[in-house]
Parts: sequence; C-alpha cells; structure tokens
Amino acid sequence: MRELGIGLIGTGFMGKAHAFAYRAALAAFPDIPVPRLEMIADVDEALAARAAHQYGFARSTADWRALVNDPKVDVVSITTPNTLHKEMALAAIAAGKHVHCEKPLSPSSADSFEMAAAAAKRGVVTQVGFNYIKNPLLKQARDMIEAGELGEITGFRGIHAEDYMHDPESPHSWRIDPAGGPGVIADLGSHIIGMARFLLGPITQVSADVRTVVKSRPVAKGARERRDVLVDDVARILVDFGRGCGGAIEANWIATGRKMQLGFEIGGEKGSLVFTQERLNELLFYRAGGDPRTNGFVRIEAGPQHPPYGEFCIAGGHQLGFNDLKTIEMGEFLRAIGRGEKASPDFREAWEIQKVVEAAVASSRARAWVAVG
Repeated sequence: MRELGIGLIGTGFMGKAHAFAYRAALAAFPDIPVPRLEMIADVDEALAARAAHQYGFARSTADWRALVNDPKVDVVSITTPNTLHKEMALAAIAAGKHVHCEKPLSPSSADSFEMAAAAAKRGVVTQVGFNYIKNPLLKQARDMIEAGELGEITGFRGIHAEDYMHDPESPHSWRIDPAGGPGVIADLGSHIIGMARFLLGPITQVSADVRTVVKSRPVAKGARERRDVLVDDVARILVDFGRGCGGAIEANWIATGRKMQLGFEIGGEKGSLVFTQERLNELLFYRAGGDPRTNGFVRIEAGPQHPPYGEFCIAGGHQLGFNDLKTIEMGEFLRAIGRGEKASPDFREAWEIQKVVEAAVASSRARAWVAVG
C-alpha cells in the first residue's frame, strides 16, 4: 500500500495530538495510505530529538524549512502559534506537500484566502484542525437536520466556553498577541462558528459585542511589569444563517469552572437537538407532538451505528475521546490524499470561518449589523 511521509512542525499539546492520531489512523482505517512518521521539527534540536523518540518519528530537526523541503516528507502538519501558519503553509504548498494546519488558519481572512488560493493552484490537499465536528454524533445531527427530522429550523444557540485565561495573573503570551489576530473570538469562537456552519450552512450577517475583560497581564509569571491586553476575552454574536433562521453564539475563555463547554441547541418546528462536548458521546433529541405526560428529550448514545465509532470499538457506551476525534480527522485527511479528493474542512472553509470572525469584530466596533464577506 502507498506510504505517505509525515512531517510535523511543533511538539506541544497539538503536536502530540497529531502524533497520536497519525499513529492510530491506520489501525482504525485500513483503507488509507500508510502514514510513515518521517520527521519532526521544533525550535530546539534537543527538544525535537526528544519528541522524535517519544512520538516515533524517524528524524528530527530544528529547521522547519528543512522538513518542508525534505523529499521523504509528503504531508506537513503545522501545530505552531497562529502567526507562523501562513509562512510555513505557503512554503509547504510551494514544495508540493499536502498540508494540515491547526486553527485558526491565520490572523486574517486575507491571509487565509491567500493560503487557500495557493493550495488550489498547486493542487495539494489541505485540512484545518476543527476536529470536534468529526464526532460521529455531530454527523448524525447534520444528517437528521438534512433529512427534515427537525422540520424548518427556527434557531441556533451555540457556545464555546473555557477558563484557561480567567486568572488575571496568568502571563501575557502568544495567545493574546494581537499580531496573531483577535482573541477568544478566533481561538474558541472559530470552533463554534465552524460547528454552526457544519450543521446549518453559511452565516450571512452578524451583530456582535466583543469585549476585553482582563485589561492587563504580567509580562512573565510572577513579574510586576504588566502589558496591556489588546484582544477580546468574551464575544457574543447574533447571527443570521443563509437558510433563513437566526441564532446566537458565545465565545469565552474566562468562564470560570468551564473546561470544555462547546455545545449547541438547535430548535425546529418538529423537534430539537442538544449537544455538549462535556458529554461528547451523547446527543439529545426532542420530538414535538408526543404525549405531554411522557414526552421529553431522548438520549442518543454513540455506538457502532454511528460510523466510524465502530472502527474504534464494537460496543456502544464505551465512548470516544478527544484523541479519537483527532484520529478520525487524520484518517479522513489521509484517505482524501490517497484518493485525490478534497478533505474537509479545508483551507477554503477556514477562510469562510475567518470571514465570520472578522465581521463580528467589525460589528462590535461599529455597533451595527455587518454582512459576512
């Protein structure tokens, strides 16, 4: 079977998740090309070498350009801070490599468009790390919506809230460097915006309130010197979908006590769906019109009847986790490369999501509805 040499740039949290996923993908999806863990790169040679040993890569380097241009590397995974995505991705595309990049794709929609256009012109396959929509139950939800089981959709409420930035003494970092784009609206907001688009289609206009709550942070842990925060901590967005319904979206990285409140409620004339990543193996479905004495939400529990759950476990109720979603993501990416097909979500979809982010920022500044695009 065809092999694909994998090059991974970045060895942190997401780099480790990519390594797990590439190593597990073939076991779950035997029809994909064989991922060969060829080279890993980080800013320090010793760090890269340790990661190569731990993650199972054949070689390591402190020069990402050497990885991108290596003839044994066919696929480049980028897990670095946002400001580095564009340069690395464009170099990989120019070298004819297929590219997976973590979200948000870039600090601006203009950069994202340039990256998407370059990939299309070169004919390489791209994918962006919106792995939460790879949940089999999210695909089930979309199928139910498309089949009309909810009837005409009347509304969407979505949220992505965590608390990793709630402490005002946590130091200034690349996450809140405005050179990397806006704050939580891009970092977490892109996930719930992308999920909304996955389920209900394009968002056409927005009215947003985007706020900085923590006004300054120390330049380093325990430092007395502080630096102003110039990006948002909380974003609340009213949205209109092209299909005719409206909705509301919140992104919040100072939501004390929340670790992964990524979820939605979709209402329709015939019923509704409720999901939260905090219970990612469950989807709640309400069907309108039943006996009011016994009617209520029914729990749909993930199992082999929701592909590709069965590729991981033959028994329902045993549950998938974050790294399994990442494995599904990488499996679909490698399959698309092997078949010469488009992967999803690709660079173009990431550009569409970035346009919603920028429209929301513009709306908050203007205190008015703003069209997307």
